[in-house]
Amino acid sequence: MELQFLGTGAGQPAKQRNVSSLVLKLLDEINEIWMFDCGEGTQRQILETTIKPRKIEKIFITHLHGDHIFGLPGFLSSRAFQASEEQTDIAIFGPLGIKSFVQNSLSVSGSRLPYKIHYHELTEDKLGKIFETDKFTVYAERLAHTIFCLGYRVVQKDLEGTLDAEALKEAGVPFGPLFGKIKNGQDVTLEDGRLIHAQDFISAPKKGKIVTILGDTRKSLASQRLAKDADVLVHESTYGKGDDKIARNHGHSTNIQAAQIARDAGVKRLLLNHVSARFLGRDCRQMEKDAAAIFANVKIVKDLEEVKIQ
Repeated sequence: MELQFLGTGAGQPAKQRNVSSLVLKLLDEINEIWMFDCGEGTQRQILETTIKPRKIEKIFITHLHGDHIFGLPGFLSSRAFQASEEQTDIAIFGPLGIKSFVQNSLSVSGSRLPYKIHYHELTEDKLGKIFETDKFTVYAERLAHTIFCLGYRVVQKDLEGTLDAEALKEAGVPFGPLFGKIKNGQDVTLEDGRLIHAQDFISAPKKGKIVTILGDTRKSLASQRLAKDADVLVHESTYGKGDDKIARNHGHSTNIQAAQIARDAGVKRLLLNHVSARFLGRDCRQMEKDAAAIFANVKIVKDLEEVKIQ
């Protein structure tokens, strides 16, 4: 499981940062990639990666400000050009209005897609658990921005224990059907009369990962709830230390506020993005340092950076 950041800037593109978009790579888990927001130029950023557009089967939009959605019509159209590859449907989750935006954009431009889009428009009464499979559950909650904006919490279900095949061989268990029975939790008796207890050869279940990805927001209890005990929290850091008033007025957070959320929610790692273009390299290093004084495991991410979730 990995995160890759396609755009880490706020509001408008900058020389070093494109506008908002990131992907959660679940290739080993379910052979899919999930995208969160799709700002202008996202499809161009993808060309700098190993991402295959057809692998992106779900898109989660946090809100309808342009720096988070203007790349969506272009990406969807480019995804249709993968003529040599199998066309797969795509699901889009987002605030009410995302369907109208996408359909109008495609209609006006005369764009035709060879796959279906399944829309899941989210309103106040449709939040909480918004999606579930046998391996993942996704939750959404409203944040505190200037328009309706969402944060997403992706919860991987606990993984089953693994079979210790080497230990079974050493115990004299012949490879074959008995391995399958033990893997399914059944005790077995060998020909020599020995009883093999399945639990002795199966590791304990492994706790699934929790990834919280927030849209634009002021510091809020909703952010803290979504981030509770997360392995990774992706939080905006539009402003820096001392910018509390301007952050509040514009519906955003500072690096310090993000660090406070991470600390109070008990997360393991904090990744800061959505950085204002006025902050250059030296400024970002200072922002990271200031945030680390409150929450040590923090990093301001860069465009195209990959982060493995361990």
